[in-house]
This record gives sequence, structure tokens and C-alpha cells, in this order.
Amino acid sequence: MKKVNTESSVMRGRRRFLQCASAAAIMPLGLRLANAADITPGPDSVLLVIDVQNCFLPGGTLPVSDGDQIIPVINALGKKFENVVFTQDWHTPGHASFASSHQGKAPFETIEMPYGTQVLWPDHCVQGSTDAQLADALDIPHAQLIIRKGYHDEVDSYSTFMEADGSTKTGLTGYLQERGLSKVYACGLATDFCVSWSAQDAAAAGMSVSVIEDACRGIDLDGSVQAAWKAMADAGVSRITSDDIA
Repeated sequence: MKKVNTESSVMRGRRRFLQCASAAAIMPLGLRLANAADITPGPDSVLLVIDVQNCFLPGGTLPVSDGDQIIPVINALGKKFENVVFTQDWHTPGHASFASSHQGKAPFETIEMPYGTQVLWPDHCVQGSTDAQLADALDIPHAQLIIRKGYHDEVDSYSTFMEADGSTKTGLTGYLQERGLSKVYACGLATDFCVSWSAQDAAAAGMSVSVIEDACRGIDLDGSVQAAWKAMADAGVSRITSDDIA
């Protein structure tokens, strides 16, 4: 969820991720992908807060375990960044990624779509619903942009930069480049889907990318969190914690 051609190395890596997420021979989750010194965000840095919405919190339609626990961490991080961008999953009713849109299919099964393997989800983050709203507890009033994704009926968009077809752009790459924001610090929900795909796309666009581990939580379908960290490492993404940010 850029690319030199339709079947780029990033797209191939994503296909392998969805096909092999249950593989056991992946580095332990606790292993850091990069040893970061103290980081002082500058005017070229941006905190990318991904999909911290009611639907992904306890009580939502697609809750991520302990998803609410990252909000205080993200609020504290927000005070350290001059530039902050929020993203928001924003699906149409009856979206193609919903299991309810495919007769006989259940949530978390997969199907083949024209752009590749698609996980089928419970209906979630439907446009205009309370479920789709950003979490009330988020408190970063100086955030400059909310960018929405997943609003095309027939294609999903985990990444905040590029939809799953590998060609439909959200516009976030251009926004960051025009503002000179070349250092991306990503956090939010969920580690193994929207955070991971966004981080890989940002790296593919030539940005320096770090994912803040303690400001993320994952869904973890058959080892997908470990697979996501491996895919991000292979893409050149650094793995840090909030303590690394001065």
C-alpha cells in the first residue's frame, strides 16, 4: 500500500508479506532494527500519526489490542514536533475490503483482487460515522493536516502514501516534499498494516523513516507483526522508541 513499475520491489515485498506472515524464522520482536542516538526533531521532521480512530480502539468495529494505550505517548511526542500530520481511514459503505461485501466470506479471510491479495475486514471506519472519527483523547492542536485514505470503493489503502493498487496516490508524498519534510517519524495503528505499509512507501519515496515502536500497536494475524518489522527493516526503516526522541 512510487514505484518504478507496477511490480516494483516494494510491491513484491508486500505480496511476500501477506503470503508468508506466519513464517517462524523472523527476528524476535524485541530486537531493535536500529540503535538510535538521541533525536531532536527539526523543521524538516514530521510526526505521522496513523489512523488513531475510534474504530481501532477498544469498543470499535476493528479494535487493536491496547490501541488506546498509545494515545498518551503520541500526545507527548506531539509536543516535540513542529510538524504533525494525522491520517484517517475513510471507507465507503460496502467497501470492497469488507467481508460483508463478499458472499460467504468471513472477516480475516483473504481474496484475490486485481491488485493482489486482500485481507477482508469487518465493516469499519465508514465515512461520517462516529467509528471513523479521530480519538477524542488525541491532543495535538498544532497538527497541520488530516489526510484520508481508503475512500475509493474498489481498492484498499493501508498506506497513507499510496493505495494498494500501487498507482493511486493520496497526495501525502507531494505535500511533505513541497514543505521540505524529509524525516518521517511514524506511529499509530496498526503496526502490521497501515503503519508498516506507510513506512515502506515513505522510504521508497526517498525519505528518512523511523517507526516509534511504543507509540504503535498491531493486529498480529498469524505472525504479521514480526513479518511487518522484518519488511520495514528490509526497506531501510529504523525502529526506535519515544525515549530516543529528545
